[in-house]
Amino acid sequence: MKPVLISLLTAATLAGSAAYAGAQDQAAYIDDRSDGAALVRSLYNAINRHEYARAYSYFSKPMDDYRTFVSGYAKTVDVQVMIGTVTQEGAAGSIYAPVPVAIKSTEKGGKEQVFAGCYITRIVNAAIQEPPFSPLHIESAELEEVAGPLERALPKVCHSPS
Repeated sequence: MKPVLISLLTAATLAGSAAYAGAQDQAAYIDDRSDGAALVRSLYNAINRHEYARAYSYFSKPMDDYRTFVSGYAKTVDVQVMIGTVTQEGAAGSIYAPVPVAIKSTEKGGKEQVFAGCYITRIVNAAIQEPPFSPLHIESAELEEVAGPLERALPKVCHSPS
């Protein structure tokens, strides 16, 4: 009986170690709404971790319903994001931060695509909000597929809505 018990304990320990190693390989959880760049990084962290409800929640008004949003990432295995210079502008009680991005998406099978464009993030002045509090969110996104490497795709500047 003892050799069987030891074998079972050893197998359980090794299985636990393998599960822990797999968890270490996954990107660390990032949920940061401190500024526009951090919010966009958090969005792609959620996508890389397949946490689509969290990714979806970063948008004030998602362009698609949730199921369509999720199905858009069905083949995606990795997303890399580069973020350019972010500026902030105030307008009518809100702070807008245009975030220039270049994104490389890798699908199952190795197909890669590069996208470039801008996210516009927005927060209503926290001092004038009433509950429920509305944190920094993505107001809009305009991305298009581009040719060439990620490093050359990054827009130099994005503009807030007029």
